[in-house]
Amino acid sequence: MISGRPAALIVATFSLLGLLVYSGIAPFDRPTWALEVAPVVVALAIMIPTWRRFPLTSLLYCCIFMHAVVLIVGGTYTYSRVPFGFQLADLLGIERNPYDKIGHFFQGFVPALVAREILIRGAYVNGRGMLGFLVLCVVLAISAFYELIEWWVAELIGQDADEFLATQGYVWDTQSDMLFALIGAIVALICLSRWHDRQIETLTRRPASTRK
Repeated sequence: MISGRPAALIVATFSLLGLLVYSGIAPFDRPTWALEVAPVVVALAIMIPTWRRFPLTSLLYCCIFMHAVVLIVGGTYTYSRVPFGFQLADLLGIERNPYDKIGHFFQGFVPALVAREILIRGAYVNGRGMLGFLVLCVVLAISAFYELIEWWVAELIGQDADEFLATQGYVWDTQSDMLFALIGAIVALICLSRWHDRQIETLTRRPASTRK
């Protein structure tokens, strides 16, 4: 797995770039698409130049890729119109397209692993309990800041922000978004911590010259 990382990262990077280009050809609402895929562009802009100096674990790279796909799909259709969301709504017997909640689940799930990896590798915290607590705090801070961004966008562009907000008339949308981010973070910590620990240990004990 380690020896094939550079090739896999190149394939993943070009796959995301291809998806971005394809999704931008004819999105449902171009301004909404630009806003929704902006985090993917920012993440690529950070990870591409730093992957040799500060490579991430394979688990984290995979999760970031999945999160990016969720964002790109949401941007292409707008979250309230994603076909899979309608199928899920029919399955659950609800009227509201819940795809945006999948996005906010990942907004907690993936940043939790990012925060966890940075805190562990930087030796910024001691103790599993404090590590988990700080990871959840970081996730909630990110989620709250994203909700502030949504508010600022709504104030700037008015009613045209409805597609970006994806509230679909739900008065508790902001609070439920943050709840799903928190749930995503908790699931990530419970399900992936041991696997993440092993990958961090493998990555950090290798000499820098072999991280290619």
